[in-house]
Amino acid sequence: MTETLSLETISTKLERIAELARKHPERSFSSLHHVIDLAWLREATQRVRKDAAVGVDGQSFTDYEVNLEANLQGLLDRFKLGTYVAPPVRRVHIPKGDGRTRPIGIPTLEDKILQRAVAMVLEAIYEQDFKSSSYGFRPGRSAHDALQALWDGLMACGGGIIIDADISDFFGTLDHAQLRGFLDQRVTDGVLRKVIHKWLKAGVLEGGAVTYPESGTPQGGVISPLLANIYLHEVLDEWVERDVRPRLQGRAQLVRYADDFVLVFEQEEDARRVMAVLPKRFGKYGLKLHSEKTRLVAFKRPLQRPGQPRGGTGSEPRPETFDFLGFTHLWNVSRKNRWYVQRRTATKRLTRALDRIRQWCREHRHDDIADQHRALASKLRGHYGYYGITGNSQGLSRFAHEVQRIWRKWLDRRSQRANMRWEKFIRLLVRYPLPRPRVVVRTI
Repeated sequence: MTETLSLETISTKLERIAELARKHPERSFSSLHHVIDLAWLREATQRVRKDAAVGVDGQSFTDYEVNLEANLQGLLDRFKLGTYVAPPVRRVHIPKGDGRTRPIGIPTLEDKILQRAVAMVLEAIYEQDFKSSSYGFRPGRSAHDALQALWDGLMACGGGIIIDADISDFFGTLDHAQLRGFLDQRVTDGVLRKVIHKWLKAGVLEGGAVTYPESGTPQGGVISPLLANIYLHEVLDEWVERDVRPRLQGRAQLVRYADDFVLVFEQEEDARRVMAVLPKRFGKYGLKLHSEKTRLVAFKRPLQRPGQPRGGTGSEPRPETFDFLGFTHLWNVSRKNRWYVQRRTATKRLTRALDRIRQWCREHRHDDIADQHRALASKLRGHYGYYGITGNSQGLSRFAHEVQRIWRKWLDRRSQRANMRWEKFIRLLVRYPLPRPRVVVRTI
């Protein structure tokens, strides 16, 4: 009963903040930290992953929950008094699929709890401000929602000219001074701003040494996605709505998921004009567009009827393709003989996923086969859960086939005398069947 009342109280507080933010879009909130109490921290703790990697202090949730109430009370006291010290973030690198790596920051458990508590307050305000074109790391919005919105827009206007943009090292180059200026517009509470400043200035532990970057916010931190959305809301989303759209001759659409975004234009001249000023706009706020990865894409729906042979003098060029959120978008013909935008697993994403399966099978080839089967089945279901959208059956089937091939290969290398031929492997699959490819999200 007490827990239910606490959740109701927190929900009431959040709705009150949201209502004020909605009614007063120009208001800057100077008194917010008082809503964060012990019940608020308990709820924040529930929203933090319990099995996540540990930070620089090595403390797990199992250790922390032994004296949970006392630990949370101590955290609350330090937060309210302004004596909380943001510990360095442990940095690891994960492969991106193009030979490079993406740095991920791993805060301590206590840091995650406090970041989640602060993010809950900020979300109540900024969810009233954020545009419908923004999807990443927002309550009730997903990558599939972004893909569906893009698909709907492309189908409605028959495609268009697309700005396929890539921000170079966004999370590493986000300008702290600019971010503070953006926050000033809505949040001036001294206690909240002080702890946010500490997180921005917290060191990064990598290779045994601690450094203190002058810009950026580490990916992986609970607060980082929200700060990134606040930043790009001002730099991109608001700019498109306020300054760009009124000057266009035709329709346009922006779809943004965190720092990944595409702009779709009905008129080529509009696209070229925006393309010319986009680098200047980002440069003004300390950001840089990747010159080789930011491009114009001619993605107009083909004029010829489906099934009409190509070639010959004057035949139109084949529409280009582009990648967004792990899917390659292209024009194809449906079973009803109509043009539609198809989404297939992007080659880089497929290669990266198979590389991870390959590495896992190599490292776990001596595990019990039942354990291997259980883990691989989970990985396949996870892959289908994201890539299993309408029109991507071929990509799913290819992934499933390659996973089987990789598993058989490493089972065959369990020992010098191993002999896992395909006939034997097929019999093994009867006993340990892997999940079949299936469409999980019907997005059309």
